[in-house]
Amino acid sequence: MSALDDHVHAPGRADLVKQVRSRIKELDIRYIYYQFISVTGRIVGKGVPADHWEAVAEKGFQLVYGATANLFMDRNKRYIGYGPEASELVGIPDPETFVQLPWEKQVARVFCTCFRNREEPTDPGWFLTSDCRGNLRRIHAQFQKDHGGLHLRHGTEPEMMWLKKDEQGKPAGGASKAYCYHIDQFEALRPVTMKVIEYARAMGLDMIQADHEDAPGQIENNFMYDEALRTCDRLSTFRQICAQVGREFNLIACFMSKPFMGVSASGCHHNLSLWKGGEDAVNPLGHASLPGLEGSFVHRKGGENCFLPGPGGPKPGPIGLMAIGGIIEHLPALTAIGCSTVNSYRRLWDQGFWAPVYADWGYQNRTCGLRVSAPGRFEYRAVDSMVNPYLMAGAILKAFDDGIKRKLDPGEPESRNIYEAMKAGKQVTKLPLSLGDALDRLDGDEVIKAALPDEMYRVFTHYKRDEWERFMATVTDWDMDTYLDCLP
Repeated sequence: MSALDDHVHAPGRADLVKQVRSRIKELDIRYIYYQFISVTGRIVGKGVPADHWEAVAEKGFQLVYGATANLFMDRNKRYIGYGPEASELVGIPDPETFVQLPWEKQVARVFCTCFRNREEPTDPGWFLTSDCRGNLRRIHAQFQKDHGGLHLRHGTEPEMMWLKKDEQGKPAGGASKAYCYHIDQFEALRPVTMKVIEYARAMGLDMIQADHEDAPGQIENNFMYDEALRTCDRLSTFRQICAQVGREFNLIACFMSKPFMGVSASGCHHNLSLWKGGEDAVNPLGHASLPGLEGSFVHRKGGENCFLPGPGGPKPGPIGLMAIGGIIEHLPALTAIGCSTVNSYRRLWDQGFWAPVYADWGYQNRTCGLRVSAPGRFEYRAVDSMVNPYLMAGAILKAFDDGIKRKLDPGEPESRNIYEAMKAGKQVTKLPLSLGDALDRLDGDEVIKAALPDEMYRVFTHYKRDEWERFMATVTDWDMDTYLDCLP
């Protein structure tokens, strides 16, 4: 039996496949998007009429391996990751993720796990290691096995900007003014936000709070934290929802981190905690009959939060401290994943806007790369709105694993402004301040590279090295403005 066969015949899956057929009939679903996540976090896949559900559930669909790298070419006209001679992956749907699209109710989506082709001469039917979603599932399972059931639950803070369009469909500034927490500017975008919330709840996201941030058209819209894979699926779903709402309102749903200098960038802070135990519970979110399978509406509840402080002080417990130690140890390499674009480093250079550039930690201290934002969790800040959440969660788990196994001590929390502390003589590691530097730091860190196993590392670094080289090989308006007439 191959890994593909094991996945198809996993205990309980046949019943889930039958449940999907029942929902297809009940909801009058005519078409299904079979989707997975590329190396950059883009949603890719195929659409298939719903009549073929059982056949696809058993046999899967085929798509070129290069789809995991968006089927892009590098600057030398070579396909990134896989050439045209490569085989085709097999995508197998995970039926528990089946849910109706609220904006087109005859269409549903289901996430898929990717495998090597059944006819491959080497490792036929094995896991495709350039499938970031499948990698995260396996990395998390290994972490739980190694640490007695300890598992990651996390939430994200997905900031993004709603931009107006000009006559050519290009960005024409924010759809509101850059006033942080201003209810009137929030009200200006209320119809957009309410539509996002409506669609999100229909697809299983328990929306909890939102606010207007301090850049033009910038909204942060949060949903409830959960087990790692579900949180990543929900962030991907949230982005898909925002893109649709943008089409409906003739706006650009912009997840680019820094479209404007001089105002805050869009981050995606991750709030992290490690737990033991707990149970899954269905949250129907007001639906009398769920518009999909229960898996999209399940949340992990209860259990023991191992990040909670012990008696006698606000410090996280031993596991939490060692996990923080692991993050600080590997923060430079993690930056290549959390800040994964050339544009990401505009955010880190614009330091007057609370961007984290130093590998230190503290309580409620936004000048540090990590902060304990509340008892029982800490906020990882060196991550922006363009992040691939599956790669990020896998890399965080590898850093946690190293911190716990080596019992890494993060040192004492920093209460001072980190810049003042450094003036006073504190030695602190600075994060890489360009994508090229970050990729170099990743290349020298075997722990974080393990979160990008086998082909994933090759595809990721090919894609991102090419992105950096393209930037370095481009003459910009700044070049022309600065150097065109500087001599004689």
